[in-house]
Amino acid sequence: MDAAMSKRSPPPPAERQNRSRAVADLLPAIGGAAFRRFGFVQSAVVTRWPEIVGDRLAAVSAPESIRFPMGKKEGGTLALVVKGAHAAMMSHVTPEIVERVNRFFGYAAVAKVAIRQGDVAPRAERRVAPTLKPAVDLGASLKTIADPELKAVLEALASGVAAAPALPPNLPKVR
Repeated sequence: MDAAMSKRSPPPPAERQNRSRAVADLLPAIGGAAFRRFGFVQSAVVTRWPEIVGDRLAAVSAPESIRFPMGKKEGGTLALVVKGAHAAMMSHVTPEIVERVNRFFGYAAVAKVAIRQGDVAPRAERRVAPTLKPAVDLGASLKTIADPELKAVLEALASGVAAAPALPPNLPKVR
């Protein structure tokens, strides 16, 4: 083997994207060290808690940490903060919570749930922008076009316009 080939060359620099990105896309990269420090190996447990346990349980609880036995990544204890009177109800559904969290991880990561009563910050509701529907159905008007290539392009354009996401309500209208 050649001496020049045996040396590892540095990886090429990351390609710049030159676009704005959502904070949620950056959260795992930025918050990863902080989440690991407080017991979360995967920050998605915190950010996707309503998807894991459902909106009803997520409204009254929040994950605090996952503590694993020394040197292992399974059989851990999930620490939850639960609103006062809901702690009794949560203790009855702990087997379901363990099952859902383990299904999320894909293996038996959690074996126990430790419940602590406390205040749970309300989650911000996700607002979904209304979708814009095309004002005119172009299906009938495209039947009269003889050129198949032009017809295919116009159909693709019409379906793309119909599937395009709506503008956020706070953007100014262009005149």
